[in-house]
Amino acid sequence: MTTTVDLVPGLITTRDAIAATFGCGTFQGIEPADKAGKVFVFSDPSAGEEYGYTFDGRAEDDEYGPLYLYTGAGAKGHQKPSGRNGSLLTHAEKNRELHLFVAHGRVPGGGAMLQRYIGQMVLDPIRPYEVRRGPGQDGVMRNVLVFRFRPAAGTTPAWIEADRVPAAAKTSIEIVDPAVSVPAPAVVPVPKQNGAKVKATEQHSTAETVADIPAAQRKVLRREGELVTAFEAHLMAAGHKTHSFQFTIKGEPGALTPDLYDATDHALYEAKGLTTRANVRMAIGQLLDYRRSVPNRDDLRLAVLLPSKPTEDVQELLGELGIGLVYQTEDGFAGWPLSDKQP
Repeated sequence: MTTTVDLVPGLITTRDAIAATFGCGTFQGIEPADKAGKVFVFSDPSAGEEYGYTFDGRAEDDEYGPLYLYTGAGAKGHQKPSGRNGSLLTHAEKNRELHLFVAHGRVPGGGAMLQRYIGQMVLDPIRPYEVRRGPGQDGVMRNVLVFRFRPAAGTTPAWIEADRVPAAAKTSIEIVDPAVSVPAPAVVPVPKQNGAKVKATEQHSTAETVADIPAAQRKVLRREGELVTAFEAHLMAAGHKTHSFQFTIKGEPGALTPDLYDATDHALYEAKGLTTRANVRMAIGQLLDYRRSVPNRDDLRLAVLLPSKPTEDVQELLGELGIGLVYQTEDGFAGWPLSDKQP
């Protein structure tokens, strides 16, 4: 007798039961259920340990609220935003609900993996994924897509402390291609009441939602991505080689990734989508933090990349700190090449 799965956060079930109810597969980490209008995601952080990395887990909350990271599909070679990964990227425009499960031990006396239902998610409408570096099943380093999930409106996620991204065991550095995602504004769907239920418990008594991320902020970060892309093209047209870094810090979860590194000039850039003092101050702090991990940092140049010219006082601030300033103009970019006076 088949038991119908009722999608209530905190539910513990099996993949066979989910497949029997909704018509999805049982083997892949990303399983679309087309007829049911859903995409099921199965996260198992322990599985990544076999290959020396674990990107899955609840990350630190940011200014928009809670965040869960999920490693995309593809065991070998660079992961691509197509196929099963593409089903995540298009879930909102195709009006498909996104449901997250986390491995929760095994069925007593059997080998089947239990799954704990976290709740309905949406892909972050500002930055749907990041590109990280990690080994594939063959041990070869490659680009990995790390998707960024947010709780859907009205969802109370049933995650626990054990679901957090584990702290790095060691400090490391990897070279990555600049990965600037410039997504179109996304429509964040509200959960269908007959598709997923909200469960209020003592552990999860407060609804957590980021469905109302301001559209203005989406435009700002989109502008930031476009700015980096344009400047990268500008550097490449001048014959410069560019990439970025992935810094993993011992004892800390996740990774740090600067916006752009000009290998030809040994210069590190941090971009902001708004030309304000607050944004410049944030860029300064990020650059000083990143510099500590960059090889040959003693002669590393630092520069802030902006969409327009800042005020004179902000220019003086950067000059006093020895940090370069590059900003976009109608004809290209002012402030580049960086002055020899800059570090």
